[in-house]
Amino acid sequence: MKKKYSLDRILPGSRFTADAFSDGNNLFVPAGVKVRAKDIEGLKRWGITAVFSEGQLESPAERPDGQDAAADGATDRDAVRASASKGLAASFSDHALYAAYTDMIDRLKALMDKIAAAERVEPKNIDSLSQDLVQLVREKEAAVVSAILSSDFSGYDMARAGVNCAILSVVVGQTMKLPPHRLVHLASGALLHDVGMLRVPQDIIKKKGALSPEEAQKMRAHPLLTYRIVIKELQYPDDVGLVGLQHHERWDGDGYPRRTSGQSIDLLARIVSVADAFEAMVSQKPYRNSMIGYAAMKNLLSDNSRRFDPDVLKAFVRSMGIYPIGSIVVLNNAAIARVVDTHADAPLRPRLKIIVDEFGKHFKDDSGDTIDLLAEKSLFIARAVDPRELSASA
Repeated sequence: MKKKYSLDRILPGSRFTADAFSDGNNLFVPAGVKVRAKDIEGLKRWGITAVFSEGQLESPAERPDGQDAAADGATDRDAVRASASKGLAASFSDHALYAAYTDMIDRLKALMDKIAAAERVEPKNIDSLSQDLVQLVREKEAAVVSAILSSDFSGYDMARAGVNCAILSVVVGQTMKLPPHRLVHLASGALLHDVGMLRVPQDIIKKKGALSPEEAQKMRAHPLLTYRIVIKELQYPDDVGLVGLQHHERWDGDGYPRRTSGQSIDLLARIVSVADAFEAMVSQKPYRNSMIGYAAMKNLLSDNSRRFDPDVLKAFVRSMGIYPIGSIVVLNNAAIARVVDTHADAPLRPRLKIIVDEFGKHFKDDSGDTIDLLAEKSLFIARAVDPRELSASA
């Protein structure tokens, strides 16, 4: 039988020994998961004054291990922050991967500088970059995706975004079993998909306030400019050019520049559209913080066939998982872990590296156990954690 617990009794850091509900079947927190201050405030804003659980409420002072709640929370924060940065460090402790990734950004930046200056660009240099990128994804897919999602790189904004978008696009293309030559075309289209922005006046691109109708029209012309550059100046085949032309088109026909819809949008452009949107959400912008991978994935999944091809979106989820590699998650037993691999057929049940176990033991230098939620049927992910929130509350 469920007991009623007044919110006034529940302190941040408390845990319930059984699932707690705000009303009916609306889960408040899973068993063993710490209650956060913002969880309590959220219920109060909705006028909810109590929660219900069949278990007992354990306040921070009543923890069986006797740990002080503040000290425990600080240690958890330190462990999560260390593991979040470890995700990036682990990916780039492979010096060859770091060198290959940054070299690609440098090479694309050099090509973009030439395009911006209307200088001749040799297509073979782009072809070589695309082939190297496809090979890198084939050899080190998990590591390079983790690096993208964990990275707080600065510099080369457009070039880095182009490389990241191309990597994510090729990952999806592999899942969709595109033949090798199409993967290279996909990589080239993704690398070049925004080069038309190089011909948009910089004062428009850098403007902080709202664009005037005339400025917005010039900004929306960049897909046409991209197509012209890719087809006429670089002399690429049409499927590469269509990526730039159509990556802002929408599945429902409400995109631009031509309001193309559905299957009339080239497949490569449909793939890049999803990868570009995800990359934009997980990347730091001058006007907003980046999202964690889970939040970005959740945002994509709310599309309801308006913007994206549903089949491409399914392939993206199969490729990345609901909780992408590098995500920090809390389990139903209160353990904290980092996602290290995903299962295409079970996107909610990835492989994890334990950071803090259910007894509060912290593991340094990736020394925690690796568990596979596909095999550990009693465990599930309660929520994803943004390490920056922990940093802000430290």
